[in-house]
Amino acid sequence: MTQQTEPSDYSGPAGGWGSLRGIFDTMAQEMSSPGALNTLRRQNKTGGFMCVSCAWGKPEHPHAFEFCENGAKATLWELTTRRCTPEFFADHTVTELRYWTDHDLEQEGRLTHPLRYDAASDRYVLCSWQEAFEAIGAALKKADPKRTVFYASGRASLETSYLYALFARLHGHNNLPDSSNMCHETTSVALSELIGSPVGTCVLEDFEKCDAIFFFGQNTGSNSPRFLHPLQTAVERGCKVVTFNPIREKGLTSFVNPQRPVQMLTGQETPISCQYLQVRAGGDIAAIMGLCKVVLAEDDRRGGTVVDHDFIAEHCTGFEAFRAKADATSWERIEQESGLSRADIEAAGQVYLAAERVVGVYGMGLTQHVHGFENIAMLVNLLLMRGHIGREGAGICPVRGHSNVQGQRTVGIAEKPELVPLDKLAELFDFDPPRAQGMNTIDVCEGLLKGEVEAFIGLGGNFLRAIPDQARIEPAWEDMHLTVQIGTKLNRSHLFNGRTAFLLPCLGRSEEDIQASGPQTVTVEDSFSHIHGSLGHRAPASEHLLSETAIVAGIAKETLAPNPRLRWDAWTADYALVRELIAQTYPDEFHDMNDRIFQPGGFYRGNSARERRWKTASGRAHFTAPDMLAATDVEDAHGRYRLITLRSNDQFNTTIYGYSDRLRGIEGTRDVVLINPDDMARAGIVAGQRVALVGDAKDGHARRIDGLEVVPFDLPDGSIAGYFPELNPLISLQHHDRESKTPASKAVPVRIETV
Repeated sequence: MTQQTEPSDYSGPAGGWGSLRGIFDTMAQEMSSPGALNTLRRQNKTGGFMCVSCAWGKPEHPHAFEFCENGAKATLWELTTRRCTPEFFADHTVTELRYWTDHDLEQEGRLTHPLRYDAASDRYVLCSWQEAFEAIGAALKKADPKRTVFYASGRASLETSYLYALFARLHGHNNLPDSSNMCHETTSVALSELIGSPVGTCVLEDFEKCDAIFFFGQNTGSNSPRFLHPLQTAVERGCKVVTFNPIREKGLTSFVNPQRPVQMLTGQETPISCQYLQVRAGGDIAAIMGLCKVVLAEDDRRGGTVVDHDFIAEHCTGFEAFRAKADATSWERIEQESGLSRADIEAAGQVYLAAERVVGVYGMGLTQHVHGFENIAMLVNLLLMRGHIGREGAGICPVRGHSNVQGQRTVGIAEKPELVPLDKLAELFDFDPPRAQGMNTIDVCEGLLKGEVEAFIGLGGNFLRAIPDQARIEPAWEDMHLTVQIGTKLNRSHLFNGRTAFLLPCLGRSEEDIQASGPQTVTVEDSFSHIHGSLGHRAPASEHLLSETAIVAGIAKETLAPNPRLRWDAWTADYALVRELIAQTYPDEFHDMNDRIFQPGGFYRGNSARERRWKTASGRAHFTAPDMLAATDVEDAHGRYRLITLRSNDQFNTTIYGYSDRLRGIEGTRDVVLINPDDMARAGIVAGQRVALVGDAKDGHARRIDGLEVVPFDLPDGSIAGYFPELNPLISLQHHDRESKTPASKAVPVRIETV
């Protein structure tokens, strides 16, 4: 009976009418006003505002509607007419709210007033902004800077991010973890070491000139749907798309473009991938090694004319050691670790060989592994072999998630002092910046467990919900002396408080930001290193809201000693003054910033690796020879599975818009475990059965989630899947990339237990 169970499936394509229905369902749920549609019309266009969802590029010549389903949902979510007022908190204790779902918490709507946590009543109570600033400043003055954390989510503007990072260093620390620590920190570490650039080398125009695109672990349909437009155009002109992903995601199989009336009326789909290889979770090193072996074998057969030996001789190091490793790696091991057949890998290799210009695209399916560094290094190897880094129509393209997470790093939010021009900051602001290494996300969590963190400021985000090992961290959170959360809507991180705690509501990016000098523009950086001005036009959700910049400046004024070079009031009054500081601090990339912020398509801050200037230790691009073929550090064992945590197309990060994962055919629930029918039969479980997932990290800590419904799904043997953030408690803090400490959320060792 079990083997007759059909996997869950959605028969339609990405995009199409389903995408439009998803947008209007969210609009109805949030009770957004008709004016929200005018805001969408301006989204991602020059003179409008930049989406708060993903960081995909904003083209010079935008479509009539330059937003996707998820981007529209993010905007409608921000422009909800629902309000979370002080009266709501008078009716509900904080402890009570911990039992609410993520969706229900945020459905209460926009926060309207600054709030202070009252431990005696276990409620948030109304306070003034000045009361909050003075209390936070007093607490920070008493706190040990080494035990203080300034966290930033990926949506804060470049202006706010610059001031926030400056504030942290003036306070005396580099404890500046951000959301990239949880997703693409592996990219920053690996690409910096291998090619001398912490970000991808591609620009949007490369997708107009490439002959092949190789995808690894990136779900375009749910996480960056605007990418589907250039993909569709590329396929139609003959570009080949080859995808390696454990899950067959709709965005990389077929697409109906909502902005093409003929496709919408006829339902005609554009096939995207010419080959879709469902690699085993954690098997990408082996799969890419197989591709490299195909290229090397063909190079031998053709007398050395396939590999770009001239490019390698001039620009690279380590090729001979890499080649020796590839030659010594058997196809038997590659098939075993990748879960793919040699024939399928060789067929994909032929696409690579036939292409003159190749782009390698990847997402968290490569970064969030114990050996995520080696995943990316192998992709770099593949691209370097034929000179596909540093020329038009080719390159490496990590697809970043949150809208300005890359930009925050660019202007100083980094726990690594070597990434920041500290001498320039010292000159500009007449102080001695701290030089000690700061804490990243994993360090913060470990410090909390040891009692070594006493103050935490969260500039947006939902830190406690996004991290691993939540059940261990949440109780430790309340031992801190100070917690401050800056946000737009209520989330779970706001329900665990230190002894002094504040919840501070801020403007959304789509809203007017009026300061003393008039309406303010903010700036963000997209995945392609282009900087865009963003101007909100909507009336704020409450007259009591402040901008993120004003909040950071207000806290800083009450914390820091007087310094005539710290012009917090002037910077709040006119963000152009902050951009002048950014230009002075980073002159090569941000010169004339104020004059360029509304350049159509954004202004490009440049990329050394794209120009084949390798800012590495050797001055060359690096080939590497991996010591492993599996990206996981846990061996296979009977009954042990590799859990992939993933997002639905009805969420963005920890924000749950609804319970419709349309593109996977799952409706009405998120408490599921996806597993293929053969694995179900071997485990003796059936569709619809409730099971528990139990962590199998062998680190001495018990982890368990009960009540998950079994859903048959097309996955490789031994790989199962479920939703982030609900399954994060199964991830051990020690289960992270060895180089970057990015949580390894894509091959979590677990077992299934029946109730």
